[in-house]
Amino acid sequence: MLSLHLPPAFSVLLACSEVPAAGSSSIMSVLAEKAIVKKEELWDVVGTDKWLINNGLDQKYRPRPAHVIVREACNMVGQELPYCIFRGNCEHFVNELRYGKAESRQVQKAGEAAVVAGAAAFVGLGVFALASALFGGSKKEKKNTQ
Repeated sequence: MLSLHLPPAFSVLLACSEVPAAGSSSIMSVLAEKAIVKKEELWDVVGTDKWLINNGLDQKYRPRPAHVIVREACNMVGQELPYCIFRGNCEHFVNELRYGKAESRQVQKAGEAAVVAGAAAFVGLGVFALASALFGGSKKEKKNTQ
């Protein structure tokens, strides 16, 4: 789950609203079409889980001024937004606030992994077809000669 940390101990996050028990970190969140922007105590969000501040796109984009990020985040609390795991998830939400760019490295990495898996499947199928052509024909020939 990604959320925007607001000092001293608050978090603004995008929480799925349509599927019961589909929190932003739930696998059920893929079924949700809407999400609600919430402001919660940081410890209520993370519980006893380990957490860290991840400004991983700071090398790629310049962060917007903190007062602008906080103002926009607080103004969005309570709003219902469209949710899509591929085009509008919690990472898109947080990065839009911080950098002005709705980007998700999780989605990009998943897309890259899908391309690699597809290519591997294609190559595997080709090897199987080639092996069948090379070694499968000998069985037919044996049947025809008997």
